[in-house]
Amino acid sequence: MKLGRQFNLLWAGQTVSNVGDKITLFVVPTVMILLLHASAFQVGLVGMAQYLAIPLLSLVAGMLVDRWNLRATLVACDLIRLIVVLSLPVAYWLDVLSIPLVFAAVAVLNATSVFFNIGYTATIASIVPGDGRVKAYANLETSRTASEVVGPAIAGVLYQLLGVASLVIDAATYLVSAGAIRTMQPYGSAVERKESMWTRLKQGVRLNWHDPVLRRTVQGTLLANIGGPIYVTVMPMFAYRGLGLSVGAMGAAMSVAAVGAVVGTFFAQRISRRIGAARVMPWSIFLHSLVGLGILAAPLLPGAIVIGATLAAYGFFMVWYNVSTAAVRQARVPVSDQAVSHAAFRTITWGIIPVSVFVGGVLVDLLDDGFGILAATKITMVFGTLIGTFFAAVPLWAVHRLVTAAAAADTDEPTVGVQEKVKAA
Repeated sequence: MKLGRQFNLLWAGQTVSNVGDKITLFVVPTVMILLLHASAFQVGLVGMAQYLAIPLLSLVAGMLVDRWNLRATLVACDLIRLIVVLSLPVAYWLDVLSIPLVFAAVAVLNATSVFFNIGYTATIASIVPGDGRVKAYANLETSRTASEVVGPAIAGVLYQLLGVASLVIDAATYLVSAGAIRTMQPYGSAVERKESMWTRLKQGVRLNWHDPVLRRTVQGTLLANIGGPIYVTVMPMFAYRGLGLSVGAMGAAMSVAAVGAVVGTFFAQRISRRIGAARVMPWSIFLHSLVGLGILAAPLLPGAIVIGATLAAYGFFMVWYNVSTAAVRQARVPVSDQAVSHAAFRTITWGIIPVSVFVGGVLVDLLDDGFGILAATKITMVFGTLIGTFFAAVPLWAVHRLVTAAAAADTDEPTVGVQEKVKAA
């Protein structure tokens, strides 16, 4: 199935932008640990800033994006993020770069990304027909995971050559993304809503709560986002200070790791078609969390190999979850409600992430005194991944049962008017 020129432009812009994002995600903690000599607590604090805007702004962003022109919103967000990323190397050249400044820049960057991601999800629903969305999300996941292959390796090389100036590359990719979106034919014009913004906000929450499939998807993702961010945030501290890896070795390990996620995208559509997206959800999150225990093999095995192999499997199953969850959720929500529904979903499921990453940093600092940095990071990461293994999959199995029961009863629940059901509730 061809997804059309509109999607291809959006996809191309995001493919380039994703590579830049991986540069920033790699360079910022590297700068903090190696140049600014940040503690685990400070790394966790900035990690919290990376997600802080999600619980604070997602619902408001959903209501506003619901009324704004989608294409103009995405272009504006890209240009704002370009300026924010550029502020970090400029601050370094002026010798004013500090932990508080990095925190502020990351927080603003995340706030803008909240608006972009909500508008982006609504854009997919607007320009891609329902039967093409699994393929669309699989294509987007392919680009995202491919960027994780090349991004860290490029970031490692760029950082060794340019230092903080490597962030200029990420800034340029936002310009490419904005240009690609601006080239798309007009879509998603501003909508005059009869309902108040407060009414739309409540509607978004109700959509996620009163529909049993959406509610359990929220519950499973929320639990996964308690443990997963702890694991990922502590990883640089584990690698640099626990195992003593160099920047180049870490970049190479993360690039090798991302190959697993790329491979996962090629199987995601096939697995979803064969066993159903709803069944993929619980299996993928269980396996995603379980393989995170691979870090226990270090330092018995070389650190770079352990990190690369563990994160390869970690990303392989996470891609399955992202693709299947997006397809299941979008099938149950009318196109006109995609923005507010996704905003409420992100507020609830991502709202816990700032607390999670902060707790991860605090735990490492507390455990470091008694166990040393290597053991402290390993204990914290194991704690994070076990939450997903033992708890997150439980409500997702209920999603599978509900969707299977609906199909067996020959109903059309995934595509009926969710709005009517919500109002009746």
